[in-house]
Amino acid sequence: MSRVMGPMLHRPSVPDPQLPSPRRCPTPAYTDQVDSVTLDALDLRLLHALQLDGRAPFSKIADVLGVSDRTVARRFGRLRSTGIARVAGVPDSRRTGHAEWLVRLRGLPSATAPLARALARRPDTAWVTVLSSGTEIVCIFRVAEEGPAPLEGLGRLPQITQVDVQRLLRPVMDHRWAGRTSALTAEQITALRPPPAADAGPVCLTELDRRLLPALAADGRAAYPGLAQQVGWSESAVRRRLEELRRTGVLQLDVEVAPRVFGFSAQCLVWLTVTPARLGSVARALAADPEAAFVGTTTGAHNLIAIAVCRDANALHAYLTDRISCLNGVDRVETAMVTSYTKRTAPSP
Repeated sequence: MSRVMGPMLHRPSVPDPQLPSPRRCPTPAYTDQVDSVTLDALDLRLLHALQLDGRAPFSKIADVLGVSDRTVARRFGRLRSTGIARVAGVPDSRRTGHAEWLVRLRGLPSATAPLARALARRPDTAWVTVLSSGTEIVCIFRVAEEGPAPLEGLGRLPQITQVDVQRLLRPVMDHRWAGRTSALTAEQITALRPPPAADAGPVCLTELDRRLLPALAADGRAAYPGLAQQVGWSESAVRRRLEELRRTGVLQLDVEVAPRVFGFSAQCLVWLTVTPARLGSVARALAADPEAAFVGTTTGAHNLIAIAVCRDANALHAYLTDRISCLNGVDRVETAMVTSYTKRTAPSP
């Protein structure tokens, strides 16, 4: 769902008063457990830089951050190898003509983990999330040519007690969750942000695209020679096409990082039923909230869905009661806590 300057910041002994203190992160971006990793100011700035441009050369990032190329490469290698972060290429479904279906499955907790892993292995799923301590799974199917959700077999599984399907109509947010993008100065952001994508219409994917996009989903920073070898095209053709996909906005680069890395432990899906006349204003209001990681319109009994990320359960309670419930036009709210992510964009390496 499924958009860090200062010299010698690589020395963690020098604190930065404008940034959070180094955090001990026991939970990786994926469901597998990894060793604890301490994030310092440079790590946070590097992650912010990659959110701006996931394929920015390490030399460019290093120059803006005031450190060496080798330091940036080593830091990213550590974050990626421990499962804390990786860069993934995400196609824009509106540009590629894909329908996005939000499928919510309720069933027996004993069946949740294997079913979530099976869904994550499917190439047409983009997001597989376990909710409510293992009693629910929510996933997104991307279906070519605006087709229906591929539900064959799901409703016949004895472990599944309920299937709910909604069409994701349009994302409302045009920016990343604020918790990921608060480590750089305005000057650093300007230096690293690539030119905006052209306002182009739908595109017809080529055979090269159909090979290239899955490879970039697995590793958005893959080098051109490796990509060329994977897809069976020349390096020059891969380079040209990747640059064109980015220029037209077909390909977006996202950094998959668990919010726990930034000290946020409470993640919650929020379904809202909003008075139609107020739908646009409520959606825009939520999208501007620092707690919002995603806001989009949907079909079904609820016409708006959001992902809220808060420091803890108390902060989530305050957000739901003091903010969302007070918005003019919100008639009904349903929530479910995120237990784990099995898949964000591509299967876990």
